[in-house]
This record gives sequence, C-alpha cells and structure tokens, in this order.
Amino acid sequence: MNQPVKLGIAGLGTVGVGVLDMISRHKDLLAVRAGRPLEVVAVSARDRSKPRGGHDLSDMDWYDDPAEMARSAGIDVFVELIGAEEGAARLAVEAALERGLHVVTANKALLAVHGTKLARLAEDRGVALNFEAAVAGGIPIVKAMRESLSGNGIRKVFGILNGTCNYILTKMDTDSRDFADVLKEAQDLGYAEADPAFDIGGHDAAHKVACLTALAFGTEVSLDSIYIEGIEHIQLQDIRNAADLGYKIKLLGVALETDDGIEQRVHPTLVPKGSPIAEVDGVFNAVGVHGDFADDLMLVGRGAGAHPTASSVMSDICDIARGVVLQPFGVPASRLQPYKRARMRAHEGGYYVALELFDRSGEVAAVARIFADNNISIESIVQRGPASLSVHEHHDGSARDTAPFILITHDTLESAMRAALEAITEQGHVAVPPRMIRIERF
Repeated sequence: MNQPVKLGIAGLGTVGVGVLDMISRHKDLLAVRAGRPLEVVAVSARDRSKPRGGHDLSDMDWYDDPAEMARSAGIDVFVELIGAEEGAARLAVEAALERGLHVVTANKALLAVHGTKLARLAEDRGVALNFEAAVAGGIPIVKAMRESLSGNGIRKVFGILNGTCNYILTKMDTDSRDFADVLKEAQDLGYAEADPAFDIGGHDAAHKVACLTALAFGTEVSLDSIYIEGIEHIQLQDIRNAADLGYKIKLLGVALETDDGIEQRVHPTLVPKGSPIAEVDGVFNAVGVHGDFADDLMLVGRGAGAHPTASSVMSDICDIARGVVLQPFGVPASRLQPYKRARMRAHEGGYYVALELFDRSGEVAAVARIFADNNISIESIVQRGPASLSVHEHHDGSARDTAPFILITHDTLESAMRAALEAITEQGHVAVPPRMIRIERF
C-alpha cells in the first residue's frame, strides 16, 4: 500500500469531530477509494480538555497555535476548520500554502474576503486549495461546477444557501407564526445563533455567493459587490399573501451574467409554487446552475451539520490523495478576470409590493398612474381584507383609515420600481413605506 496521507486538522469543533468520525468509521473504505491510507497525525484547538466525540487524540501531535502546526508539523494536508475571515484561520492557511502544503477548508468567510489572493498563492506553490465544504455543506456543488460543468458557459447560479433562514420562512408558512416566534424556536433548536444577525441579515449567504460567482464566471472574488437584504422585515402577512397568489418566499442568493457585468444579490424572493426551488423547505439548501450545454441543474441537501460538511471535507482530501490538484476557482488564478459589477438598479424582474393606502377616493388610481408613468405594467392588484380602523397617522397629525393593497408587476427595471415607490411615499399615498419583494419566475 502507498504511504499514508498525513493530515493536520485545525479546529476540532462540530465539523472537525465529524471528520474524525468519518475517518474512524470508514478507514479501510477511504484507503481503497483514495488509493492511500488517511492518517490524522496533528491537531490544533483552543481547549485540550474538551471532549472530542470519544476520539483518542493521544497519538496525535497537539498544537495550541494552528499556524505553528502549518509551519512545522509533519503533514501533507492542512485541514482548516476554524472559521472567520481573519485571525488564526487566515494566518494558518497562509502559512500552510507558503510551506507548500495542500489546504482543505470549510471557511466561506476566508474565501469570500481573501479567496483571490489565496488561490494565487496556492497556484504559485503548485498545491491544492479545496473548499467543497465552504458552500452548502454536504452538497457537492463546487465539484459539479469546477469539473462536471467545465465544458459549459454558465449564465446563472442561484440557491437557498442558509438553512436558518429557510427554516424560519418555512415555519412561518406552514405554522402561520410570526418571524420573532419562529426565530426564538430556531435558536432553541440550535439552528440559529444567540446573535442571529449574520444569518438572517443575509451575510452568510453572501459569502457563499461570492465563492460561487468566482467559480461560475472566472472572476476575482468580490464580496463587497453583493447587494444584501435579509429576511428580518418579512411579515406573516407577506407569507400569506404570497401563498394566496401562488408563491412561496425564500431567501435566495443569485449570481447572474448580464451585458452590464456580473450581478450578485442576496434577498427574499417570491418563487412560484411547484418550482423545484419552492419545494426545498426546512434547514435544507439547494443550488441551481444554468449551463449553456447542460441546461438546468439543481442539487439539494443539508447545507450544514457535522457529518454532511465532513463528507465534503473528505471529498477534497481524497482528491488530493489521488494526486488531483485543480485550480481553486476552475481557471488559473492568474487568469481570474477583474470583477465588473452590474448596477443593481438595472436588474429586471417581477415585483411584489404591499401598500397601506389611505382609504380615500382616487388613491388607487393615483398609484396606478405613478406606475404607468414609470413604464411599469401591473399584473394584478388585490385589496387584502377590510380597511384598518384609523390606526395610521397622516403627516399632518390626523388619523386616517387605511386599506391594504397587494400588487404584482410584470418584469420591469428595478430603477423604475424604486422611482415609483419613492413617488408613492413622497406624495403621501401610503401610511407606511411600501414593502417590495423581488420575484424570480423559474
């Protein structure tokens, strides 16, 4: 049998222990599939006393500093499972690449911020920088895009990339519960952090979009170019309205090639009931890709968790064991193109708009004129329930009855939508600012 591949694992949290579980359970199978035995010879974590799923670490070299492990341990592959874009994770990965070690990482934040630089460093040293586990957990989307679709020109990549948000939106829909109530449940179940802002604000999904964009279009990673809007303002009434109109609301990450450049965005989206993406519920993730030869492809699975994520980590390790070293983003790092950002206001699509119109003669007609003046065609307009009972205060201090209206538009430019909604607000037709949600008609 060939010499073993010696691994050093930095970070022994949920995913790190999951990797140890897989190596322990499938040691012989992995050796056959990888062509060489896999052996963990060094580890690094902050707390030596913490239990690690019953695994015996006594035969492994322990390093308090992961960068020191990268610089000096007798390893072939440095596995980074620490997380965060700066600090120990970045220093350790850079040290490993500088030394000429292959690197496997599950760190989406590190790649979203420093991916271009790290890819160039890996290329200079002739080593792998693999990150299957960084995007959508156990879903093998990186391998699919980098290898299986290598003959395709990719036009669009999109997906449900955050299980916490998908769980919240699903439970609001199925249980008719409001956002705050479901968020508390998600925190109690461990699906959401004590401070959930990174997830519900769309930032976690944006990190993944940044990686997928570079893979799809061969551009430098550009996290700062992503339009980000979270789900914290989605109301139960929006969920109900969407359902009545034949839609579900999902938080989508989208990267799209346009004549104007690359459009990257994360935001709540109405998707048609019955479409594949609409049926992905709970904590599951999904990633869809449109290739010019393969047409549409969608992969669905668990986007987080110890064992699904460990499965992706092990896929990357096995590739290295077989001697497979590919460019991190599918093309040589030296040929990654500068990112050209498409203007978000040039985005074109349909829109859902919720309006609280003052209940007085001519308001609906006035709003319709504003949309027409901005070349926006209204597909449908519905009044939802009876007028409110004088609960909104007009700008002159007087209380006014209001009536809720829902609009669905045909495809139009975002710049036109924003101009129309600004005019509706400024001219005093609504009691509160309109709520707008984009529509993707798959």
